[in-house]
This record gives sequence, C-alpha cells and structure tokens, in this order.
Amino acid sequence: MARGGEPTTRRRELLGLLGDLPGVRGPVVGTPLHIEERDSYVLEHLMLDLNGVERVPAYFTRPRGAAGRLPTVLFNHSHAAAGKNELLSGAEYMPPPGWAEALARRGICALCIDAWNFGERRGRTESELFKEMIWNGRVLWGMMVFDSLRALDYLVARDDVDRARIATVGMSMGSTMAWWIAALDVRIRVCVDICCLTDFHALIRARGLDGHGIYYYVPRLLQHFTTADINALIAPRPHLALAGDFDRLTPPEGLETVDRQLRQIYAEQGAPEAWSLSRHPVGHVETRAMRVEALAFLQRWL
Repeated sequence: MARGGEPTTRRRELLGLLGDLPGVRGPVVGTPLHIEERDSYVLEHLMLDLNGVERVPAYFTRPRGAAGRLPTVLFNHSHAAAGKNELLSGAEYMPPPGWAEALARRGICALCIDAWNFGERRGRTESELFKEMIWNGRVLWGMMVFDSLRALDYLVARDDVDRARIATVGMSMGSTMAWWIAALDVRIRVCVDICCLTDFHALIRARGLDGHGIYYYVPRLLQHFTTADINALIAPRPHLALAGDFDRLTPPEGLETVDRQLRQIYAEQGAPEAWSLSRHPVGHVETRAMRVEALAFLQRWL
C-alpha cells in the first residue's frame, strides 16, 4: 500500500534522496545560439546554465505565427544518444512526426534539454559518470532530475510560455523523468509518461533490474518510496500513463499494483477521471495509437 504523508514534506524527502545537488538558485541564464524556421515551428538552439557545473544544450520550439503566452511541454528524451534531437526527429520506437511538430500543430511549445551524457553532452560512459558522482556524494539520476527542474525554472520565466499550462511528456527514460519531476514540482500541470511506469518491487521479482541503465538507481530509495508513493505526489493533477503489456521494463503485475493504488488515491482526492493507465499489446515502443491518446489527453487537460 502506498505510504501517506503531507505532500510537501514527502517531496522534500524524495528530493533529499538524490544526493548532494548543486546549490544553484535564481533565474536560469539562457543563451540563444541559432534560430531557424521549420514547416510548423520556429526552432531555438539554446545553451542553458542550469547547474553551475556544465552548460546544457537545449531546443525550444514554438508554433509558427503564434503570439502571446502558449501552453508548453517539457519533453524528456529517452535513453538514446540522440538526446534532445528526439524532440524533433523521434526514434525508431516512436511514430512520426516528431513530438515538436505534433505539438506545434496543436499550438503547443516544447523544450527539451540534453540530459547528462546524452546528445551534445556525451563523451563518458554512463558507468564512469555514475561512479565519479557517487564518489563525490552525488547521484546521477539526482543530477538529471535537478537539470529538468531547473529547465522548468527557465520555462516559467519566458514571456511566451503560459506558466499555468505546462505539461511534461517522455518515453522510456523520459517517461521516468516525467513522473519524477511532476511528483516533485506542482508547476507541472499535466503528466504523460510512455513505457516506463515501472513498479520497483515487481521489477525485482521479475529479475528485470539489468533492463534499466545504471543512471536509474537511487541509493536507499526503496526504504522510503514505492513507485506508487512517488506518483501519488502528482495527484490530483492529470496523469496519463501509457504502457505495453509485453514490455519487460514494466512487469504487468507492477502496472496493476500502481494502477490500483493510484485509482484509489485519485478517487479520494475527488479527481478519478484525472488518472488513467492505458495498456497496449506491444513491447517497449510508442505506437500511433499511444500518440493519439497522449495528444488527446494533453488537449483535454492542458
């Protein structure tokens, strides 16, 4: 059963498990590098100072011809070397078009950063970076989450972003990032995660731990939180999880556990319609049907 507690206190507890995070606070400095026009959106190439350790390349997309403050998606890329390019071009396990175009057609902006060791930040092995950070009291996942939360700081300061209408979306590693940052920061209005709502205990029982990269593992996490506990911190805000029944990274038993507990939590908070787990007969892949469902959810709630 998911453990309760006052949400603000639980968020602090969750953040406290993420190692020694940078002490950087205040406005995020964003340096524009290049602007180009695509068919449906304007693409900004940016360099963001998020963590005080290394600068972070990012893409921001805005629908062409749009004016004023617009709804915006903080897009989280998957565990693939392409990094932020996934926002534009997708991946072999995602349907075309890229999310940037799909969102722009619906009047929605998007931001995607290169996570640690991906895209323009690659060059070390994941294992090397994890070990270096652990020695220095840091957790790789914690540093990745910190960058995403600071990216949210950047978004809410932009004069073309409607800060009351910010969602987060991601596939695979990006899915996990979506529900973590939505749990930690109430400025996220809507969460859509695709193919990585993994119940930690079910993953252990299924002997699936090696299916996830080492970035995924947070010391002492299971002493304090279940997967449902973290996701409960999103309630009652709208949350759609899309999953494949044949995805080895999300054992079906675990999906059922999380769904059962979140249905109860959302009902108790008077928002049963705001939580949805949609299961599809596929593996670790975003299908066209999933994309249609995700976009409809965003249009309904964002």
